[in-house]
Amino acid sequence: MRRFLASLALAALTIGSHAAQANAGPELVIADNDYLGPGGSNIQSVLPLLNNPKLKVLGLTVVAGDDWENAESARIRRFLEISGHREVPVYDGATQPLINTVALTRLREQQFGTLPWKGAWGGLGSMEKTPDTQPAVADTPDGKPSLQPQGVPAALFMIQQVHAHPHQVTIIEAGPMTNLALAIRLDPSFASTAKQLIFMGGYLDLSMMSVTGNADNGSDFNLIFDPEAAHITLTAPWSRITSIANVSNDVMLTKDEVGAIARAHKSPVTEYLVKYYVPLAMWDEVTSAVAAEPSLITKAQDAYMDVETGKGIGYGHAYVWPDSLAPKAMGVRKVRIVQAIDVDRFKKLYAGWAQGFEGKH
Repeated sequence: MRRFLASLALAALTIGSHAAQANAGPELVIADNDYLGPGGSNIQSVLPLLNNPKLKVLGLTVVAGDDWENAESARIRRFLEISGHREVPVYDGATQPLINTVALTRLREQQFGTLPWKGAWGGLGSMEKTPDTQPAVADTPDGKPSLQPQGVPAALFMIQQVHAHPHQVTIIEAGPMTNLALAIRLDPSFASTAKQLIFMGGYLDLSMMSVTGNADNGSDFNLIFDPEAAHITLTAPWSRITSIANVSNDVMLTKDEVGAIARAHKSPVTEYLVKYYVPLAMWDEVTSAVAAEPSLITKAQDAYMDVETGKGIGYGHAYVWPDSLAPKAMGVRKVRIVQAIDVDRFKKLYAGWAQGFEGKH
């Protein structure tokens, strides 16, 4: 490992003299996600990133969460084929959380009540028949991909890229943070060598939503699935951390709005959006959009944030402190919490991103 890190440091020094020139180019991004599909917020989160002249996608990395990791990898690789972006590499990642397990989650539900969304471990239903390890990938209507994942694990790929492009790579995290935690533990300089972290998670003050509204919209699944990974990630020395959570719950496209996008520009991508439309909040799309267009943010608040890792009712829940009360000796760091975005502008931009792919001839 020492030789590996030394080689990364040498590579960073070699390209350091070119940093100024590189900074003038597009924003470098890696999107880590639990790509449940076909369709839905996870897969559709890549639309603001692909075909965007402001961005260069170094790779897409896959982490277990909303589905099993192998199924997610297949779904995002198939979408890259459908969208005409076979050149974007996909890196498979963690197949399980660091500590949390199916058995522990079953026990948690017995003690503290049913989780509204369990992702790979039961979705909106029961965990009774959930296996302990990921099963074979099932057939889905979008078809099997021929595009293969790269041979490097997701965490190592991310380490390599931040050292190849020091202080230039934005990590977009829209799934559980397991891959990031592994990268941080493998290379303590990983977070400080990246440019910033923008993540989907960190819900605050939504306890009543499970009673009066949509319980799933009040469930911080990305943190709950792997709380230890979230704690490791959010206490790492990033230059900047941005949280996208509450603000995305009310951002949705209706079926008619998606149909209008497709009618304006017929392509395999817009047909995909119509065929696999799911009436859900645009959690991950908003996260990617903020990375692509930070000016979408109209209101934000800085606060220190951490995640509960004790095996109680608050396991995986985010907590925040003002500067005067934060337990700074425990490594907590300031997070920019997005509280409002320009929704109308987001929808217009998203329609443009969706229509930016090659059309039918």
